[in-house]
Amino acid sequence: QVQLVESGGGLVQAGGSLRLSCAASGRTFSRYALGWFRQAPGKEREFVAAITWSGSSTGSADSVKGRFTISRDNAKNTAYLQMNSLKPEDTAVYYCAARLSAYGLGYLATEYSYWGQGTQVTVSS
Repeated sequence: QVQLVESGGGLVQAGGSLRLSCAASGRTFSRYALGWFRQAPGKEREFVAAITWSGSSTGSADSVKGRFTISRDNAKNTAYLQMNSLKPEDTAVYYCAARLSAYGLGYLATEYSYWGQGTQVTVSS
């Protein structure tokens, strides 16, 4: 089992950057594939980015491609989401999620078993 805690959210102007962190407890962090999702008020939770357990493969939503980068440091039990060129439509609560997986990326929220509590990102115009 793994527990996840997100941090790094906040208020930023359009065009700015933020780096979210997802700290995990447990000694088996490296066995988990990870994903970032977000949910804006009145909208469904949507996929943002994912990374395999080894970090060798990543994927991201078209809406953030070229602006957001997912990474992980298994030695530190931490995953990151670097967000650049932020837009007001990126405003949402961002969630880190984990799933036990030996292969591939997870693009659906239903594929993930463990979730953090979320961190608010607000981008002002």
